[in-house]
Amino acid sequence: MTSLLRSALLLSLPLLGFFGCQSSSRQPADLLVYNATVYTVDSTFSTAQAFAVQDGKFVGVGTAEELRGKFQAKAELDAQGQFVYPGFYDAHCHFYRYALGLRDADLVGTDSWAAVVQRLQQQRQQYPQAAWLTGRGWDQNDWASKQFPTKDTLDRLFPNTPVFLVRVDGHAALVNQKALDLAGITARTPISGGTITKDAQGRPTGLLVDNAVDLVSGKIPEPTTAEAGALLLEAQQRCLAVGLTSMADAGLDKANIDQLAALQQQGKLKVRLYAMLNPTKANKDFFFQSGPVFTDRLTVNSFKVYADGALGSRGACLVEPYADKPRETGFLLSTEKEYRALAREIAASKFQMNTHAIGDSANRIILNIYGEALKGQKDRRWRIEHAQVVTPADMAKFGQFGIVPSVQPTHATSDMYWAGERLGAARLKTAYAYEQLRQQYGQVAIGSDFPVEDINPLFGFHSAVARQDAKNYPSGGFQPENALSRPDALRGMTVWAAHAGFEDKQKGSIRPGLAADFVVLDTDLLKAAAPRLRGAKVRQTWIAGEKVFSGK
Repeated sequence: MTSLLRSALLLSLPLLGFFGCQSSSRQPADLLVYNATVYTVDSTFSTAQAFAVQDGKFVGVGTAEELRGKFQAKAELDAQGQFVYPGFYDAHCHFYRYALGLRDADLVGTDSWAAVVQRLQQQRQQYPQAAWLTGRGWDQNDWASKQFPTKDTLDRLFPNTPVFLVRVDGHAALVNQKALDLAGITARTPISGGTITKDAQGRPTGLLVDNAVDLVSGKIPEPTTAEAGALLLEAQQRCLAVGLTSMADAGLDKANIDQLAALQQQGKLKVRLYAMLNPTKANKDFFFQSGPVFTDRLTVNSFKVYADGALGSRGACLVEPYADKPRETGFLLSTEKEYRALAREIAASKFQMNTHAIGDSANRIILNIYGEALKGQKDRRWRIEHAQVVTPADMAKFGQFGIVPSVQPTHATSDMYWAGERLGAARLKTAYAYEQLRQQYGQVAIGSDFPVEDINPLFGFHSAVARQDAKNYPSGGFQPENALSRPDALRGMTVWAAHAGFEDKQKGSIRPGLAADFVVLDTDLLKAAAPRLRGAKVRQTWIAGEKVFSGK
């Protein structure tokens, strides 16, 4: 061996050792996803081509070359050039109610009262032994007559079976006489924060609004634990198929939460849940004593309060009368004194107060009560759910008091056909004003309110950025000045939704240290033409690095 060759070999030994150390020092990873356009939704809204996952969390983001040099992955996923986003988070829905409603007649999209009755008869044929006939989703605004129905047909067809049909907004229901009798409702039944509608002769028509609905709904038998569990798992599969990995369930009792937690602990319920508590005495007594719950997949950190009803059933509480009913202003569901006392209770605890407020009067009252109770604490992340009609004078209070606007963009495109009739042109201009609300607080949390609206979060994304419905109507969008930018709409259904529940340090972005929840789509939501957005297909859904849905 020549001296020159010997010298070359000696020089190469340190380099061989260096590369050997490089190979052996690579960190373990469970999964490497590559060949993707990854929208990380981090603080700079950066994009990447690959990321690594270990023990259910993101551990690296960058290019495939960079990550292969750093990680030794057990498995790799070629995304085949598709688009990856953080798991979608519905910031306001009713997952538990949606699940139990899977056994109800689906009345969404019915174009007449006759169509409602037809679907109910089909439900009766399918479940002939059912003790109650229940359905959800009718909307008289979609009918030619636009008149609220009465119970007469139900009394004739189902005289011995109680019937309970919930309006699409969940704030009104039509029931038959059998249901009224079981609930003990007569023309003389007193009701506060609701309406038992009567005809010209003073007899109940069967239409119940807001608190009156509870008089009947409380009589409907609950499903068994096994029945509810099966329905919850079926509902989960439907949610995973549209890319939902986290959901804020707006209004549950401890028993509901215990059931959801048990399914999670058994490994059956994969989705992450932020559960808002009903402010009952039992719930307050238990949770004020025990404190908030923060586990890997369950957060219990808030109370859901109802200030008023819905605009469609004229239960929303307005400052001035309805444009199409000049003697009506809607109503609060409790007194201002009661809301103020509740706010003081919650302010003294570690919980958030999340209040449903639709009308401008309800929003004003609750915002002022929040300001009084919080006393300058701007990071308690108390929320207004819906924030649907807000006066210009009250808009700035979201920023002034540090109140999170939690909004549902599909409400705007569902209601736009008739909202002007209820509100008039001037008041409509600051209704569904999502961009104005974002400017006040700096963020909006985006949800759907399903089953009031469809469970698909991409419908909400489309409504938020295009201000159009499924038919891409109207041209140019409904009040387009309040459209959200595409990055902000994506933030609203990921990291901003997580922020609204004090969960942004755990999830909402694709960045190291956060939960590896992500969704693979066939569509670039940031660049695709607006009409393409609702048709985007979810190819895969992952939670904590586990594939929980795979589409075609």
